[in-house]
Amino acid sequence: RQPHFKMPVGGEAAKTLTPAENAAKFQSREDFMAKKKLDEARKAGTIAPEKDEDGKDINPHIPQYIKDAPWYLTEGVATPSLKHQRLSKKEAEDPTRIEGWYKRGVVGKKATKFRKGACANCGAMTHKTKECTERPRKKGAKWTGRQIAADEIVEEVELDFDGKRDRWNGYDPEQQKELIEKYELQEKYRKEHKAKEMEEKMRQKKEEGEDEDETGDDYVADDAEEDVSHHDPRTKSTFRNLRIREDTAKYLYNLDTNSAYYDPKTRSMRENPNPNDESAMYRGDNFVRSSGQVKDFLELQRYSWDAQEKGQEIHMNAAPSQMEMAHKNFAEKKAKLEQEKKMEVILKYGGQEHMKKIEPELIYGQGIGYREYSRDGRVVKGDEEAVPRSKYEEDVFPLNHTSVWGSYWRDGKWGFACCRLTVRNSYCTGGAGVSAAKEEDVLKGEAEAVENKRKTLAEAKEEAEAKAKTSEESGEKKRKYSTLSGEAAFKDVTEEDMEAYRKDRMRGDDPMAKFM
Repeated sequence: RQPHFKMPVGGEAAKTLTPAENAAKFQSREDFMAKKKLDEARKAGTIAPEKDEDGKDINPHIPQYIKDAPWYLTEGVATPSLKHQRLSKKEAEDPTRIEGWYKRGVVGKKATKFRKGACANCGAMTHKTKECTERPRKKGAKWTGRQIAADEIVEEVELDFDGKRDRWNGYDPEQQKELIEKYELQEKYRKEHKAKEMEEKMRQKKEEGEDEDETGDDYVADDAEEDVSHHDPRTKSTFRNLRIREDTAKYLYNLDTNSAYYDPKTRSMRENPNPNDESAMYRGDNFVRSSGQVKDFLELQRYSWDAQEKGQEIHMNAAPSQMEMAHKNFAEKKAKLEQEKKMEVILKYGGQEHMKKIEPELIYGQGIGYREYSRDGRVVKGDEEAVPRSKYEEDVFPLNHTSVWGSYWRDGKWGFACCRLTVRNSYCTGGAGVSAAKEEDVLKGEAEAVENKRKTLAEAKEEAEAKAKTSEESGEKKRKYSTLSGEAAFKDVTEEDMEAYRKDRMRGDDPMAKFM
């Protein structure tokens, strides 16, 4: 029998492509028909089957979805292969792949004397003293050398991807037998207890002379249970009634004939039956299409269309994983570029302090508190208006003080108003401290008055000496007739001037006047 198909030698068919490039390349109608004829010839046996990278024949009857490897496994592979469907020798020979597990409740050898580096409490070599789970002894095995515990068997179990995610890994089937026996025993005792109760009820009825009625409400079979399922003899299957009677039917949300349309065949109502009610529980079937992950799916679909328009050979339905990964990388790059552009503008023009987001309560000055006020502005109903608190501690009364630090100010110093002390770490003295502060103020006021008087006398004396010196320099020894006229006539003589005059005047009867 002559082969009815010949493989072309030159052209695009002779070019060697990787499986990933072959799948991503656009095929014309002629290329598709040539490939189809080639597959039929291999299935008929007229052409030798394909060889994998190990030189083994690939069965041409294997479906394409099994033969084609995922796109992320075929990068750099020029020949077709079925390695993605086979276990490697390393995985096949590894005993801890899925079935491996550590031994439970098995102990190792037991030493007769304490060994260096062992647990000081029990004497085992497999853990340290801090990790010992045995009750702390009064004198550990390190000092007594007795009752040394056996070493535990410590195993390192390295599981593969499937072994780590296996729910039943390490499960002992013998535990299920114990559990079944336990529940069977409980069921047995339950039935016996229920039979005794029924016998006691029937005995009481006989004594009272009432007729037995096994079909009454008191008689219930042991294994009788209420079945909510329904059996359909035509389909030979049992199905449950999926309608929940507590739910309100969609057509009962709004009984207006002009409201949203309800399709009884599909039980769907696409529009919102109550568009003006924002607190409605049901807002139509279309509301579900615009919530959840629907927006993410629409963004992915839009990105797929844009990518195909720009020449990228990716399809959302054919390679969803590849599309999602490409969209994720695109979103990250876009966010990074936007952030860089934003930082460039900020570095150029400034304004970083205006980028902080302010809470809406601070912007509008609104809250959720409810209050009612009287005509004079007092709060009649509701919580009192909260006093804003700072980031520092408030209402702290240290060292028996009844007022906070800073409630008193005196001579440029802060203090406590309860005792008027200006030392921060001083103990409160109460009323005694206030009295002492008042006395101190009085004494300080008297001292200041004396000091001011002394300063005033000194100034008057200096002024008199300056006048006398001026008069001596000008040659005026005696007062003229018009001395008290002019400014001197309206100038009052103060007490300080008289005091300075008395101290400076010369007395003829003073025995010490000759020595001045």
